[in-house]
Amino acid sequence: MRALLLGGAGFIGLHLARRLVAEGHDVTIVDDFSRGRDDRDLSELRAAPAVQVVSGDLTDPATFAALPHGWDQIYLLAAVVGVRNVEADPARVVRVNTLSAMHLLDWVAPGERVFFASTSEVYAGGVEAGVVAVPTGEDIPVMISDITAPRFAYAVSKLLGEAAFLHTARAKGFDAVVGRFHNVYGPRMGADHVIPEMSLRALRGDEVFSVPGADQFRAFCHVDDAVEAMLRLMAAPGAAGQIVHIGNDREETNIGDLAKLVLRLAEVSPVVEPRPAPAGSVPRRCPDLSRLRELTGYEPAVPLEEGVATTYAWYRENGWPS
Repeated sequence: MRALLLGGAGFIGLHLARRLVAEGHDVTIVDDFSRGRDDRDLSELRAAPAVQVVSGDLTDPATFAALPHGWDQIYLLAAVVGVRNVEADPARVVRVNTLSAMHLLDWVAPGERVFFASTSEVYAGGVEAGVVAVPTGEDIPVMISDITAPRFAYAVSKLLGEAAFLHTARAKGFDAVVGRFHNVYGPRMGADHVIPEMSLRALRGDEVFSVPGADQFRAFCHVDDAVEAMLRLMAAPGAAGQIVHIGNDREETNIGDLAKLVLRLAEVSPVVEPRPAPAGSVPRRCPDLSRLRELTGYEPAVPLEEGVATTYAWYRENGWPS
């Protein structure tokens, strides 16, 4: 199989690439390396004979024009992500996420199969307003409660991408699968997400360990499970034209308890200081995975404690630049 990973040097992209290579497939990664570190993990992947790495700006149509066709699977994973990055420059979020999607849609050929990475953030406005049930199904109406809020730039860009891929796929004759990720975590994630951020602060030895949103609940999905779900969806004929949740609905956890787990793994006992949740952060998030199970038979396999332990161990060994 020949797979094209757009944004393949980032967090989910690298884990997906390693899995595909381990299964004997040919992988081409296209990335501008604005977020993907050229670290040991990526260097090891570069050395694999089945991997080609292309440096390219996916907001530039010339990058796509230089690529061949004939792919069995195409994954669009490139995006500006992370609450801090989104709030710092929402205009960049909209531009990068939208142009990457639209240029791919102009370039993709009939008969190819594309995975578009979306997000559970599309539900944030509805959950905050109390009109969206949790666990949440794909058919729940989405809502942007305040279009002027910087945080919603990410959700808006992904909703546009979902609509563009699903409608264009019908018109151009290619398959599109939309995966809405719910709180995926794991090694090499960066520093702007809750589990790696807690891990890095625990490693730093903060005497006061603040926990924003300690009373909130999330259902975290290890990246290995997310990759398994993606591959199953791309192999399932019935997933074409569908929006499908990717996550773990088995272990919904309190953020305060998550902090205790990280601190226990780090073998440190700082003063834990609960703080108010960031603005726009929903009190609870958990996916309904009925559609994913029906299409693929997927079940999450990595327990939270095991996944957090391996993630913490990776950051202890590798760190992450500020």
